[in-house]
Amino acid sequence: MSEEIKQGSPKANFRKALLLPESAPPKDHKASKRDAQTETEEDVVLNISLRPRGFADFIGQKEVVENLKICLTATRQRNEPLEHVLLSGPPGLGKTSLAHIIAHEMNSKITATSGPAIEKAGDLIGILTNMEKGDILFIDEIHRLSKVVEEFLYPAMEDFQIDFVIDKGPYAKTIKFNLKPFTLVGATTRTGLLAAPLRGRFGILYHLDFYKVEDLTRIIRHSADVLGIMIDEEAASEVARRARGTPRIANRLLRRIRDYAQVKKLNKIDPQIAVNTLQELGIDNAGMDDIDRKVLKMVLETYSGGPVGVESLAASLNEEVDTITDTIEPYLLSAGYLKRTSRGRLATKKAYEHFGMKYDKEKQEKMF
Repeated sequence: MSEEIKQGSPKANFRKALLLPESAPPKDHKASKRDAQTETEEDVVLNISLRPRGFADFIGQKEVVENLKICLTATRQRNEPLEHVLLSGPPGLGKTSLAHIIAHEMNSKITATSGPAIEKAGDLIGILTNMEKGDILFIDEIHRLSKVVEEFLYPAMEDFQIDFVIDKGPYAKTIKFNLKPFTLVGATTRTGLLAAPLRGRFGILYHLDFYKVEDLTRIIRHSADVLGIMIDEEAASEVARRARGTPRIANRLLRRIRDYAQVKKLNKIDPQIAVNTLQELGIDNAGMDDIDRKVLKMVLETYSGGPVGVESLAASLNEEVDTITDTIEPYLLSAGYLKRTSRGRLATKKAYEHFGMKYDKEKQEKMF
């Protein structure tokens, strides 16, 4: 037996008051152990201030931005809510920034939360019933939603309705609640972990890739202007080369260099200051930090260049598997220091050369 409740009716308000509490404020979810160790409260505040407000301020990801502009323009012309959007890619590339830009361009209110923060279906129902027409719900790390919460999302995304059961046994009753049309923007670092039914309900899907050095240099110069510091073009380029293709890391390194320059009472950041600070932070000329080098040295020395399984690697380093696969590996793979094979991770010739080790091609091919 099914019963439909209209939005705004006395019965709906009664059910909402008794059964549908507003969700707790979104919890800050740290994507990895390394982020938790390096991102301070000051970093969080400054990250927000350095985020672009609109497409005019967003640098890089040219194809994604151009396609999004077309979708948003067409949607505004039809006076409809935007289709659900899925943004994927490694951490720190601008998925959250793009979600807020979409809300800004659509003149919509955005509600931001994360997959792990929505622990039960009641949390999600509380959020959805408070959404107005055209509002945007941003869920970071959407692949970490529980299966029960995911099931509630399906009808909400497709038909803008949610079904929930009250009472038990012979008195069980399905209540259908109508929602106002909204847009779900999901962000994920692990597209493969998304359930196919959930992924199929997104109408707009974009993958963000690592940034080029030229784009990162422009981002660093823009961030320096926002922070009120002067930086040479060559110094900005040096930081960009060591930023692992990631704007979040580029901004973090810039803030640490700013601290160094402030303590030394320097008015302008030149290449030498940038290099000295980065060396003190343990960032080498390839953009690797201590944990990156530990991973590569473990593969090269302990496992003779590989192949080695990621679980074995994580156990040897006393790290979480997710930290390696989500935070460390993407850059090492894209930069050509590691290969991912069916038998495990394999160090490349470039990795051997980076540490000044001899690469025995015949031995590696025989092992593989």
